Amino acid sequence: MDNVFLGGRVLDPAYQEARHVTMRRLNDLIAADERVVSVMLPVRDGVTVARRR
Repeated sequence: MDNVFLGGRVLDPAYQEARHVTMRRLNDLIAADERVVSVMLPVRDGVTVARRR
């Protein structure tokens, strides 16, 4: 996935627009999912790479 930081706003709890909250939830779901191995790369606006175990 691309743009997982949304300009850094995903990392700041002050931003509560639907797109920020949704991306936070998606990031949390991927990180907690034991079916995949994932890494979030701080390249430009953030890239998450996930693969099945």
